[in-house]
Amino acid sequence: MLYPLVRNTLFLLPPEAAHNVSMQGLHFAASIPFVKQQIANQFQYRGKDLSKNLLGLHFPNPVGLGAGFDKNAEHLDVLELLGFGFIEIGTVTPKAQAGNPKPRLFRLPSQQALINRMGFNNDGVDAIATRLKKRKAITNSPMIIGGNIGKNKVTENIDAWKDYCINFKGLEEVVDYFVVNVSSPNTPGLRELQEKESLRKLFSELQNINKKNKPILLKIAPDLELSALDDIIALTNEVKIDGLVSSNTTLDRSLLNTENVEKANAIGAGGLSGAPLLGKSTAVLQYLHKGIQGRIPIIASGGVFTGADAKSKFDAGADLVQIWTGFIYEGPAIVKNICNQL
Repeated sequence: MLYPLVRNTLFLLPPEAAHNVSMQGLHFAASIPFVKQQIANQFQYRGKDLSKNLLGLHFPNPVGLGAGFDKNAEHLDVLELLGFGFIEIGTVTPKAQAGNPKPRLFRLPSQQALINRMGFNNDGVDAIATRLKKRKAITNSPMIIGGNIGKNKVTENIDAWKDYCINFKGLEEVVDYFVVNVSSPNTPGLRELQEKESLRKLFSELQNINKKNKPILLKIAPDLELSALDDIIALTNEVKIDGLVSSNTTLDRSLLNTENVEKANAIGAGGLSGAPLLGKSTAVLQYLHKGIQGRIPIIASGGVFTGADAKSKFDAGADLVQIWTGFIYEGPAIVKNICNQL
């Protein structure tokens, strides 16, 4: 009930600053044992009826946090208090990189949307793996952690597979599954790696070093032509792709109303996420599900704010859902609210 007031206050700050302030506040609150317990009681869904076994993993509920929120695996303990069924870190690259110049994250509140051009800003695989190893050594948390991996901006596409393999080896001991991100619009040329031959090379190399059979999923853009989706569907029959994440942010500004198209044009480059993406991303999901015919699971992302949104994803063929922008607009009760509604 209080979150709209909190959100309005946070929205007085630039988006990245608001993110940092809110996470610092959550860390502070969780450092007080009584408050920490109250947070868990308030926001965690305690039912067992939504649990799922997929990818060789047990998900306590089907609502996860998408990559990009906790890029550097710095907030897993406090985010776990909010009841997420799983959390995806990253996108992680072999070398640390600063990302694109600020400002690079923008709100469109009237349509509950965001535009970002972050550019894979992260601490690099070694630092993130070290952080996860330290956490693993001191906690017996059952939280499922996914590792979203990408390439450094300076790496040529012909050598991109090497970056993904470096990330895989670095995180293999500390994450439960991997997501290959070749669909962000904010690294020049990255989306070209969604072409069939590039994906065949990439997944073949990754599976060659995947001695422990960690699930490796592919995250795709919602802007692909049907022929490109058909190529991905066919590829899942040829190489071992353990699942799909559908979908990343979109470059399609036609999803916005006139007022926000003008704002988006002024903002410039970046991927659009949030409520306007729901319909488009669900249509892509439905097409993929029909083509794959249940052979591999699909994690749905794009415009999930409510239980009804999540149900539309499940009805279209999703096995799990992820939130991100919805978390910003709906607040810390979003997971529990979605699970209760489901």
